[in-house]
Amino acid sequence: MDNYEYTELLKNLTIKMQNIAGVVEPEKITARLKAIEALENDQAFWNDAANAAKIQKEKTQLTRKLEKYTIAQNAVDDASELYEMAKEEGDEESIEALFADAPTLEEQTRAMEIEVLLSGESDANNAILSIHPGAGGTESQDWAQMLLRMYKNWASKRGFQVEVLDYQNGEEAGIKDVSILIKGENAYGYLKVENGIHRLVRISPFDSNAKRHTSFSSVMVSPEIDDDINITIEDKDIRIDTYRSSGAGGQHVNKTESAIRLTHIETGVVVQCQNDRSQHKNKATAMKMLKSRLYELELEEQKAKEAGIAKSEIGWGHQIRSYVMQPYQQVKDTRSNEAYSNVSAILDGDIDKMIEGVLIAMNRV
Repeated sequence: MDNYEYTELLKNLTIKMQNIAGVVEPEKITARLKAIEALENDQAFWNDAANAAKIQKEKTQLTRKLEKYTIAQNAVDDASELYEMAKEEGDEESIEALFADAPTLEEQTRAMEIEVLLSGESDANNAILSIHPGAGGTESQDWAQMLLRMYKNWASKRGFQVEVLDYQNGEEAGIKDVSILIKGENAYGYLKVENGIHRLVRISPFDSNAKRHTSFSSVMVSPEIDDDINITIEDKDIRIDTYRSSGAGGQHVNKTESAIRLTHIETGVVVQCQNDRSQHKNKATAMKMLKSRLYELELEEQKAKEAGIAKSEIGWGHQIRSYVMQPYQQVKDTRSNEAYSNVSAILDGDIDKMIEGVLIAMNRV
């Protein structure tokens, strides 16, 4: 990096931070935090536990966002000031140090940019993620299990908790269906871009002739909705089926019909839950899953109407991302148009850069 490149970098980062400030509005955040502090000093505020918890959650999110913004803004300001001083004094050693720190500076600004993109109404929520195999039989069922492992590893790397809500074993290998709840800040904000069809190309481990196969699985992500979001589902709107649990583990497997499947008649949305011995608890969880899915479906339909996009099948030509393991190694996302060669790392859960690339690309469309 030379002086011209570094000057251009600082100029671009300064403009980017100005744009970010216009969205973050740090002055408004500071004013809101002061207002919350005043509320906390009023004893009546704590008498309403539900409202107090909601405000405390807002406070945590705003404080975190303001801290991240301040760190990024100070880093850019400090770098600009130090660079001007070093140039005036002819301090080549300091200039070289600034050049060396340039990638870190860019990363701090990028992190703040992502923070801005995760400021949607439900982005901070937990995420309900479901994986359904598509065309390809056993191949796709095995692929679905590989995706499940990828997302569980990603969640673990971020310190998120994962709760299995439903798990249906494949006939020979893999899984027929799975739904998990991923608990963590901005879980839905990150994972919402995973909604869509994922394509795998590899030499099949189930083919004795070692031929290359293409498999598909769909991933659906919904925010775990808060109780204050009003979605009404009446008994006449759903069909309820019970069945024996078939997931891995669980002492009650195949002994009682505790598993619940809910079908929303109007939309055809199906959810199921078998993670508890109690049919009543499984029904309550399934109902929450259904409400979350209907909420997400409504958002998807609004976006589809705006973009003129039709609902797609789980198969050829509809994938959002391709994972190619043979004849070359590459993962490519159709929305960011970015390609990655570290396929093994991605399948091990190293998907942050890929997700962030999609968030940025979609925001610029």
